[in-house]
Amino acid sequence: SSRLESAALLLLLLLAGAVPSAAKTLVWGPGLEANMVLPARFFYIQAVDSSGRNLTTSPGEETFEVKIVSPVEQFTRIWIQVLDRQDGSFLVRYRMYATYTDIHIHILLKNKHVAKSPFILKGPVYHEGCDCPQPSGSVWEAHMHCPQTFPQIDRDLSLYASVDPDRNAQEIPQRFGQRQSLCHYTVKDNKVYVKTFGEHVGFRIFMDSILLSLTRKVRLPDIEFFVNLGDWPLEKRKASEKIHPIFSWCGSNNTRDIVMPTYDLTESVLETMGRVSLDMMSVQANTGPSWPQKNATAFWRGRDSRQERLELVKLSRAHPDMINAAFTNFFFFKHDESLYGPLVKHVSFFDFFKYKYQINIDGTVAAYRLPYLLAGDSVVLKQDSSYYEHFYNELQPWEHYIPIRADLGDLLEKIQWAREHDEEVKKIALAGQQFARNNLMGDRIFCYYYKLFQEYAKLQVTEPKVRTDMELVEQPADDLFPCLCHRTRVRDDTEFAVHQC
Repeated sequence: SSRLESAALLLLLLLAGAVPSAAKTLVWGPGLEANMVLPARFFYIQAVDSSGRNLTTSPGEETFEVKIVSPVEQFTRIWIQVLDRQDGSFLVRYRMYATYTDIHIHILLKNKHVAKSPFILKGPVYHEGCDCPQPSGSVWEAHMHCPQTFPQIDRDLSLYASVDPDRNAQEIPQRFGQRQSLCHYTVKDNKVYVKTFGEHVGFRIFMDSILLSLTRKVRLPDIEFFVNLGDWPLEKRKASEKIHPIFSWCGSNNTRDIVMPTYDLTESVLETMGRVSLDMMSVQANTGPSWPQKNATAFWRGRDSRQERLELVKLSRAHPDMINAAFTNFFFFKHDESLYGPLVKHVSFFDFFKYKYQINIDGTVAAYRLPYLLAGDSVVLKQDSSYYEHFYNELQPWEHYIPIRADLGDLLEKIQWAREHDEEVKKIALAGQQFARNNLMGDRIFCYYYKLFQEYAKLQVTEPKVRTDMELVEQPADDLFPCLCHRTRVRDDTEFAVHQC
């Protein structure tokens, strides 16, 4: 039956004139560059027909075959996934479990090489576990195609004329260390050291992981800083007062914290094709039915972590034809369960995209699902909020999402407007999706962290130090697949020989 289905699909495509051509099809992306080391590397295929037109619907998820081989190894330990984005394009991702001298990427359409296949990555091509930092930050940034600046970093650091690590090492633990959960980090000679304050320090693993991953790839400047492990941003003083630099995963309009990509987005980058199933790539292959087939209802699932979420569920009960919202968990308002229940079963995140309109509403702080909602092809109705993630200020209302009032007072009206302006809304959905694809993929997240540390390091007026009671955060052992690091370590402009990592 699957042969019959394939034959039927081919016939439909032939009738529509939408058969991809091996010669015309386009292939591009960071995963075709040897020096762009990522946990999961990725590139794109855009199916193009023989007359040069881009296909805008899927030619079938098994249209392209991708093989990655190393000419000097019999078996390559590389896991490949070809993800059909259902719009005529494919996202190919691969995770390497060893370092290879060269790799050849073969992209085939009915056994014919596509575009400039085979793509040859001249090695060494390092895998994620390989501790082999590029000594020059500017060379690494060029390899990663990092943007020159990130406006949010400039905004956050503009409050600090200088930063004094000695003073902060004394004052910040005194001010916040008793009541809050904090990590005090020093990166010295590209090694990571930490001391924790407070009880709930489990989330430290996310910060340790990104710092270790970065220091395996590039030499970081010496830097000393504090990370807030809690939900809420901490620095509430006015900019005119004596403020302390605190790095947080979430910012707000009435705090002065320095914002990093959330632990959730960071982990999804580090663990793509690993521990996580929801990440910025997997979403792109699971965006549900095509736009006309989606249900024209606003959708939301989550837990009861904010009053407005209760209001949303109440609205949904009153207007089930417009909103499908329900709780999957009661934690904060347990006594209200009879009013806002019953609880519903968890829905796979990918099933959200059966609905055209996705409601994004704050939880304890910003709702960290927004990157994934944008990456789908539904439109986001985003609640006005004083909380923000590292990219919110670059999003434009009515261009990337539909804004709704903080109290949800205009939600029904906005859903009605969306139903009456379907083409316009589809454009907003696609612009939001394009924003996510351009700004929230793994390469940009690494660039953001590096740029933040680099710019912050320039503000330091005393030497970052490994303080008493700090412990070394060890690189994970990669004994199964050690990598021979071909780079030379640079210290005081003198070069050291090739060494075993």
